[in-house]
Amino acid sequence: MDGEDLIRRLAVALAIGLLVGAERHWREREEAPGRRTAGVRTFALVGLSGGIVAALAAGAGPLGGAVLISGGLLALVAALLPFALREADAEGRFSATTLVAAIGTYALGALAVSGQMAAAGAAAVAMTAVLAARDSLHGLMARITWTELRSAILLLSMTLVALPLVPDAPVPWLLGVNPHKVWMLAILLAGISYLGYLSVKLGGEHRGLLLAGAAGGLVTSTAVTLANAAAAARGGPARGLAAGALMAGAVSCLRTAVLALVVAPVTGQALWPALFVAALAMGGVALLLALRRGTVADGPSSPGNPFEIGAVLRMALLLAGVGAAAKFGAEKLGGAAVVVIAAVTGLTDVDAMTLSVPLLAPQVISAALAAQAVAVAVASNIIAKAAYAVALGGGRYGALFGGGSLLGLAAGAATLLLWPG
Repeated sequence: MDGEDLIRRLAVALAIGLLVGAERHWREREEAPGRRTAGVRTFALVGLSGGIVAALAAGAGPLGGAVLISGGLLALVAALLPFALREADAEGRFSATTLVAAIGTYALGALAVSGQMAAAGAAAVAMTAVLAARDSLHGLMARITWTELRSAILLLSMTLVALPLVPDAPVPWLLGVNPHKVWMLAILLAGISYLGYLSVKLGGEHRGLLLAGAAGGLVTSTAVTLANAAAAARGGPARGLAAGALMAGAVSCLRTAVLALVVAPVTGQALWPALFVAALAMGGVALLLALRRGTVADGPSSPGNPFEIGAVLRMALLLAGVGAAAKFGAEKLGGAAVVVIAAVTGLTDVDAMTLSVPLLAPQVISAALAAQAVAVAVASNIIAKAAYAVALGGGRYGALFGGGSLLGLAAGAATLLLWPG
């Protein structure tokens, strides 16, 4: 590298040290000079030193370069460690953050001079953001439960560990189902469900039936309908409970539209107007019921953590089963079999049909048939929930929820028939 290029790279290394050092210095800005292990000047020198050592290592060959960079890192640790220990002893705390940040700054300075200036700068910003978010991260760790942390770890394991190992090709003995696509869909569905769970937790499960229903609809509108039906049967406010369940159904329709657009845009474009109108109708009835009530009572308990390994595996098997059954039915029995499968599946679940059948188009079935199958599954699910509400929630709850649901179903069906294209 020429002199001008080297100066630019060393400038980036210095800027990295200044950025990280500014955060470290600000956090201990009340301390008198000489009372902190490393501030903005020290970190600036650490970043610049990493860059200088990397520049020297560039002309020393692979082995010599490795020795120079490693030696510089050891010298840095040897210089800072005694001061970090004295500071920790004086303040009575245990923390290696400043020392680790200094090591990271040195490494990023070396990375910048080695030619990866953009990557080094991005990593420095990310590291500074993590350092600055100490209070928020500590607060999160104090509030989060082990079940929630385990669920987050599971999501990352599914995505970063398991997904690359799943075969990405149709498997003949699974009727041509692609396990990689099925697992990706399971990850997508589990992630959305977990977001719904967190929305209930962060928003508060006692903010009212309407809010609880809207958040619960991201997880499972059927569970909200059944929970509210049980509450109504115990003498709870039928109008407010029906409003919450209808809002869950409206959010569920919007959720189905988003899933269809993400998984199969052609199918999603054919369905979203009808699903949007159905959601608008059910949501409108829910708001009317809530407003006429005056105040909305506290809602039922938030749904349990939806992101358990058993539930994820069952959903993956369901997605694979529905996809295989639909593919087999289309190839052997014709398109009518796909619609029948959709109607039966929709009695308990819409997501499996939404995430599996559109992937069969256009190789196995047409995009129009895929959209029809998803629409039938949604209609079957709406009718089933209305039946559950009447059977389990009593006459008033069942009538209010069933009437709002059927209104949404009729509005969606009319839109599907009349919407051009």
